[in-house]
Amino acid sequence: MLQYKHMGVMLRLSSSAFEDCGIIPAKYTCDGSATISPPLTISGVPDGTKSLVLVMDDPDIPQVAKDARGIDSFDHWVLYNIPPETRELPESDSGNVGVGELGLNGSGSVGYASPCPPPHHEPKEHCYIFALYALRDTLSFKETPSKEQVLQAMESLLIAGVTLIGRYSRA
Repeated sequence: MLQYKHMGVMLRLSSSAFEDCGIIPAKYTCDGSATISPPLTISGVPDGTKSLVLVMDDPDIPQVAKDARGIDSFDHWVLYNIPPETRELPESDSGNVGVGELGLNGSGSVGYASPCPPPHHEPKEHCYIFALYALRDTLSFKETPSKEQVLQAMESLLIAGVTLIGRYSRA
């Protein structure tokens, strides 16, 4: 888990469904419900934080998909303007956790796109990176943003960040 201290405070992200670098239960994948996001717990939010951003992506997509789409990872979930007092993102349908605003996933849809690594491509097991960022302001967009738009808009507002990694493979 990547963690950054800010003024002695350690931003943390964890899940009751899986440990850092552990296996994501099938329930939260295309082999399960296909739309249920895993529960996440947030702690150590630094003073001065005005909003949080959560991004989940998969850098292990096949090279052919990277080349065809001109991307380096598949974006599974983008959630921004999460209130800084939020301590839990509950298990939810389509990643609509009741706080924050949803951005576009890699399919161009709004919400959570479950892990679904293609079993006929290497690597068979993919790592899914949940990145949480603390920002010194909220973000504003005229249209639903992509991950890249969110990351670009928050660049100068970043206070701290942390990652949680989950793994999944299909038979």
